[in-house]
Amino acid sequence: MNLLGFHSKIDSTEIFDISNIISVYRIIKTMQTPIQKIAADGPPAVGSKLQAIRKAQKLSLDDLSKRAGVSKSMLSDVERNQANPTVGVLWRLASALGISLTDLLGAAGTEKAPASVVLVAAHAIPVTKSNDGRCELRILGPISLTGKVEWYELTIEPGGVLASDPHEAGSKEHLSVQHGTLLVQAADSSQQVKSGDTARYPADVPHSMTNNGKTIAKAVLVVEYLG
Repeated sequence: MNLLGFHSKIDSTEIFDISNIISVYRIIKTMQTPIQKIAADGPPAVGSKLQAIRKAQKLSLDDLSKRAGVSKSMLSDVERNQANPTVGVLWRLASALGISLTDLLGAAGTEKAPASVVLVAAHAIPVTKSNDGRCELRILGPISLTGKVEWYELTIEPGGVLASDPHEAGSKEHLSVQHGTLLVQAADSSQQVKSGDTARYPADVPHSMTNNGKTIAKAVLVVEYLG
């Protein structure tokens, strides 16, 4: 599967390049017109358009659910604007309907989701892993914050390396280790970050996180952009 299938074989080495993950957000960011129409204070309100396209193709909720690999309950919530669909969920639905993500988001600004507590179920959160299985990223940020701030839940097994080329000028990363220890390097600077510690560093230079310990390391990674 490709990256947006969220179980991609991205790299044949033990080094997992986070740039491949960030590139998803950069692709979405280039679609300026639809993204600007998404309400900043709520989930992308694509419900009525999604439902209209589904019905026009004579697909039941169950049909589209199976075709897209999205649970029927999640699909129903998206159509009623009661769920905050991730990039992965939107991409799967658009692909299953034979339309582009741009087409699906194009009229989203005409609706506004009601104020509510939105639950994103664990199974709906996109997950991508390195080829060797030592690094896993759960993409937690919503599409509406693409290119502003993005956050991930990171798990690296012993010997795993999460490396990245420079991001946009002025970008920064904030890594909070929750379990284990990670060696963080940004350009020529490096620090051992233990459980409970947070490392802040420029992300517009080559940077990496390495688990050189004997236990699994877990952390929350936040990517911050100036723009």
